[in-house]
Amino acid sequence: MNRKAMIIIAIQASLIVILFWFLVFYGKDEYEASTSAGEDGINARSLVVPNKATDKGAATLIVPATSQKQSGIQTVKLQTAQHLSTTASFATVEAIDGLVDLRVRYIATLADSNSIRANMASNQQHVKRLQLLNQDDKNISDRAVQEAVATLNGDQAKLSASSALAKGIYDSMTQQWGKTLANWAIQTAGNSDLLSLLQNREVLLKVTLPFGVTPDKNTTLQITQIGEQALLAKARFISEAPQTDSTIQGKTYFYLAPASNLRTGMRVSARLDAQKQATSGVIVPHEAVVWFSNQAWVYQKLKSEKAGSDKFIRRLISTEVEIESDAISGWYNTAGLVAGDELVISGAQLLLSEELKYQITNENDD
Repeated sequence: MNRKAMIIIAIQASLIVILFWFLVFYGKDEYEASTSAGEDGINARSLVVPNKATDKGAATLIVPATSQKQSGIQTVKLQTAQHLSTTASFATVEAIDGLVDLRVRYIATLADSNSIRANMASNQQHVKRLQLLNQDDKNISDRAVQEAVATLNGDQAKLSASSALAKGIYDSMTQQWGKTLANWAIQTAGNSDLLSLLQNREVLLKVTLPFGVTPDKNTTLQITQIGEQALLAKARFISEAPQTDSTIQGKTYFYLAPASNLRTGMRVSARLDAQKQATSGVIVPHEAVVWFSNQAWVYQKLKSEKAGSDKFIRRLISTEVEIESDAISGWYNTAGLVAGDELVISGAQLLLSEELKYQITNENDD
């Protein structure tokens, strides 16, 4: 074989190798697509359809009944639910020894004032007698009258100082405990609610609520342990609290609650019953929710125009209110979904995976 023939054979062999390499490279994606089409599951290429504005969803899939059965897709119909919204926060069982101390000081100052007033009344009568004797041919000296008047003036000064001290104590109580509790504390006979606190039949709670929430005497506070659902006590509204909680931003309020399950210094969960009427909506089961892009989605099943198939629409739901009960647990929604809507509770993640599977542009597609 001559040299020229060998060169031709080598060139032909090289061309064959190059052509084979191109065939393998460009046929790889088609080969993978053909093999994956035979795998179990839903073929997203044929199921994802253009999303219509009337569907009011993020994506729409048309799934044959046979594929639904093979993929284990199951649905549930939503039912109407009533919900009374609550405001969740935290509360602290307050020690009232500071209030008791101020109350004792105030009552002691009040007693001093009453004693000074009694002395002043006696001294006023004494001054009048001395003045009459002095005016009757100087039966008593001017000096004696002056000393009696000086004593009376001294009593007046003591009374003014005692009154100022009592007012200062009251102002201090108002600054620390609010006007309602301060007024309870200055009653010498004892307010019935204050006596309940002093006798440890009830405890004082300070709860922090959001700035937009304003409770009143008609609202009830549900007290539970932090992280628990069991009710410890129901508390009733007393007044606003003048001092805030350094750990939580919000407005503070005082409540009274039975002391049986609560101890001074305890930190508990507090739920304020809504002041409005209950709303109507639906509860979306946890099993129906799939998370995508940090948002909660569900697939709603609807009848399809295509015979033997159903339409599945991916829709966004609200996760602001979570309901936990023995009957049903999930997310409470008042818009977008209504009773009777059918949601996927098994296979929703598969639908999402198949929906997104071919959204990634093939790197070889131009």
